[in-house]
Amino acid sequence: MTMLDDRQTAAAPQAWPTAYPQGYAVVDVETTGLSRDDRIISAAVYRLDAQGNVEDHWYSTVNPQRDPGPVWIHGLTSDVLADAPLFPEIVGELSERLADRVLVAHNAVFDWSMLAREYARAERVAPVRQRLCTIALSKELALPLPNHKLESLAAHFGVVQQRAHHALDDARVLAEAFRPSLHAAARGGVRLPLLECRPLTEWSQSPATPRIGYQATHGSAASSSYRPTSWRPSRKRPACPYPNPGRYEAEKPLVQGMRVAFSGDTSIDRELLEDRATEAGLHVATSVSRLTSLLVTNDPDSATSKTVKAKSFGTPVIDEAAFTQLLRDVAPARADG
Repeated sequence: MTMLDDRQTAAAPQAWPTAYPQGYAVVDVETTGLSRDDRIISAAVYRLDAQGNVEDHWYSTVNPQRDPGPVWIHGLTSDVLADAPLFPEIVGELSERLADRVLVAHNAVFDWSMLAREYARAERVAPVRQRLCTIALSKELALPLPNHKLESLAAHFGVVQQRAHHALDDARVLAEAFRPSLHAAARGGVRLPLLECRPLTEWSQSPATPRIGYQATHGSAASSSYRPTSWRPSRKRPACPYPNPGRYEAEKPLVQGMRVAFSGDTSIDRELLEDRATEAGLHVATSVSRLTSLLVTNDPDSATSKTVKAKSFGTPVIDEAAFTQLLRDVAPARADG
């Protein structure tokens, strides 16, 4: 046990919050990219008990049946992954480690969306109902971080990274940083920022698709080794039933009826993100005007028509991570008068 562990144990609260979860699965996945067609190439899980103590850990590479993507980031080459198991071949072991636990990840909306799509392709449902984003938790705790990178959270708690962008080491680092965060939340009576994990059913893959080594997956073969055979058809969204209450104000909740526009790539599929906004009572706008309450973009400095208009109109701009956290507690529409 390290000196840091000793301090954390000594500082543990006398009465643990009864509303807190009974166990956690700290997850990290490396992927071929960030879009909805990209695949998981490695996954790691650290299982923690109710107070954040490590129970065990697990790691596996995964053959994505396509080009591995940014090898310079994750280091997993075609040759390394050619003999790795397919996702359906590890789904049993993975499910065993996720079962009945809260999924914890750094920018959890991304890890969850990648896992949910892989489970849907495998015609399975991930056995998790809630997730917790450590970015959101660090905001709840008002940690004095320079940014929301994992390395900054790790440095704050004195956790040393050994292999950044390696799923197992990233999961270890996050598990070690999550434990003191969890204890700080318990001491302060902080409500954990838990979000629902909704399974996807839109993806499917032909059961006849064989294992494909990477040397055969470049070019046209890569696109035929996996394909989404169905996705949500384009459709007109129902009109928002609430009046527009005006622009979003920082440090305040979103309010039903606000007009929200999206620009650029998002880590969770855009249509799913828009669905969540609609379900929360927000108006999803296809363009930016003087009436737009908020623009959501992960690249506010880009010169897209939406970001340019937002700047000219003074429309508030926030990133996807902040928006997904605001979605968990949208205020009801204001009464007339």
